Amino acid sequence: MNVQSLSEKDLINGYLKGNEKAFEVLLTRHKNKIYTSIYLFVKDHDLAKDIFQEVFIKIIDTLRRGKYNHEGKFLQWAMRISYNLCVDYFRRSKRRTKVSPSETFDIFDVLEVKDDNMETTIIKDQTYTAIRNLVDQLPPEQREVVILRHYADMSFKEIAALTRVSINTALGRMRYALINIRKSMEESGVKLHSY
Repeated sequence: MNVQSLSEKDLINGYLKGNEKAFEVLLTRHKNKIYTSIYLFVKDHDLAKDIFQEVFIKIIDTLRRGKYNHEGKFLQWAMRISYNLCVDYFRRSKRRTKVSPSETFDIFDVLEVKDDNMETTIIKDQTYTAIRNLVDQLPPEQREVVILRHYADMSFKEIAALTRVSINTALGRMRYALINIRKSMEESGVKLHSY
């Protein structure tokens, strides 16, 4: 059987039976989303790489101790670990960060662009940059929900549990974030193009 097509549960079981390739497939399957969400929080490549490695050390340790629960989704579990490590970092450093592009890494580099002509690609790039800048201007609590929902693919229930607020609070923060983004788009004349 092709290791690439195995389920997360089968990959984890394979890894626990000594198949290192199974863990490599699991890591490769999720590394972009996990790394990207860490980077969006900490805004520093070296720090993001350090936290990313720490996430996978914790994952390996938990798997080896037999403490992983297959009922949950692996990606969401890994995202909770990475989020908690980012929160720990901010508690230690007592600083917040902004979501903004950098010269060497960009969230949208991990998105696949298929069969786009150059004009569509340029329009997408400009739109992404504009929206990313609008997200950057949101209050920290709203920005946090946007990152966890849209970049980490977490449900509002998972976001609420992770950020220790009610689901209604998480939904409210997203609602206000969208209102603020829409308002800023109107003020700055940013338009979303359909493809």
